[in-house]
Amino acid sequence: MKPEKRDYDAVIVGSGPNGLAAAILLQQHGLSVLLLEGKDKIGGGLRTEELTLPGFKHDVCSAIHPLAVGSPFFETLPLEQFGLEYIYPEVAAAHPFDNGTAAVLKKSIIETADGLGADRDAYIKLMAHLVKTWPGLAADVLGPLTFPKHPVDLAVFGLDALTSSTHLAKRFKTEEVKGLLAGMAAHSIQPLTNLTTSAIALVLMANGHLKGWPVPKGGSVKIADALAAYFISIGGKIETNTYISAFDQLPSANAVLFDITPKQLLQIAGHKFSSLYKWQMERYRYGMGVFKVDWALDEAIPFTAEGARQAGTVHIGGTMREIAFGEQQIWDGQHPEKPFVMVAQQSLFDNSRAPEGKHTGWAYCHVPNGSNKDMTGIIEKQIERFAPGFRERIIGRHTFNTRQLENYNPNYIGGDINGGVIDIGQLFTRPVLRRSPYRTSAKGIYICSSSTPPGGGVHGMCGYHSAKRALKNVFNISIKS
Repeated sequence: MKPEKRDYDAVIVGSGPNGLAAAILLQQHGLSVLLLEGKDKIGGGLRTEELTLPGFKHDVCSAIHPLAVGSPFFETLPLEQFGLEYIYPEVAAAHPFDNGTAAVLKKSIIETADGLGADRDAYIKLMAHLVKTWPGLAADVLGPLTFPKHPVDLAVFGLDALTSSTHLAKRFKTEEVKGLLAGMAAHSIQPLTNLTTSAIALVLMANGHLKGWPVPKGGSVKIADALAAYFISIGGKIETNTYISAFDQLPSANAVLFDITPKQLLQIAGHKFSSLYKWQMERYRYGMGVFKVDWALDEAIPFTAEGARQAGTVHIGGTMREIAFGEQQIWDGQHPEKPFVMVAQQSLFDNSRAPEGKHTGWAYCHVPNGSNKDMTGIIEKQIERFAPGFRERIIGRHTFNTRQLENYNPNYIGGDINGGVIDIGQLFTRPVLRRSPYRTSAKGIYICSSSTPPGGGVHGMCGYHSAKRALKNVFNISIKS
């Protein structure tokens, strides 16, 4: 049966990486697709602005993109033809310690392992098989729970990935590798003692060894710009400054895909859902928030450790014990005095980010959801701990607390940049327990945001899988992954 005639075959609400991915896949299959964005610029978390001083370009939300360059869907698109250029720091990530040294993640497993002392062989044993099998595993891991294409490799990965990072760390002896692992696992934005916190650490490290952790030249907005330009080139249509607060504001379409979280979807289309679906969505849980700071700097951050001075990303927090303690405090509603801090140094590698001789700094720490506490001083103290003289180099500063982040991007509920906590309770039930997590209880309405599998990150796979489901259900078009 053919779909009814509408204004468009499909409408996408929200132009983050997932909304863009969904729009592209639908348009690639000959449909008429309209992409709506509430702000005056597309991109969601992919935006770059002069937040501090003129000439200093800061990534407003996402900054470093190992998952974008490793995305099974994005890598099929000719984005370089639309202005996207990645820059690859030799040191993807560094983890400094109080003794002036740093553990570093490089593309070479051997070079990385050589800096881990007594844990050299143990690190190689952990990562070698995953790096070898990840290209085949990526589509299985970065998608909904289905029968895998590579069940044996996925089972091997799962044995490590489903454990807590504190448990995985028991394989190692040195503080260097435990600290490196803790910094990676902290990207999960939950206590390191939680099950599955090893997964994000392993995925990030594997992608670092395979392709690196790149910086988009000119800013993260260049990823969004390239995706949008490609979408338009194949016939897609984009409208900005179109904020949707009610379903009847939408043009008619056979399928509507929302790149928003459950809270907003209920506000817009809740009256169309079954009572059971609404009940499930209302119980969706959001996780910890973030407090973000951007700096205009007179000089680069003066990290004591050489590896940290060469890294695109620096994980601040010291030992695994310290990081785990701080993340647990935040989970419990407290603000630690020594939080884990994520730092990005884009201008070290991309001279378009700051005036000649100057630099930018980008950082955030985790805080309780909805926190209004100003963490600027605490964050700067943590960086100063590993980079004496850092404060003296600050010539401009811009901050976002959790409420300001949510005002800037409504998908960041209470400052939660992951679209909801990805703990064991929601890993396989994002956003609800259904055969298809993307299909709502209402005909033709889908959710394609990071509140669906595989969750947060700039990879577009939530949008890809949601659009794939809509193609099959609404338009009777089946595609292979």
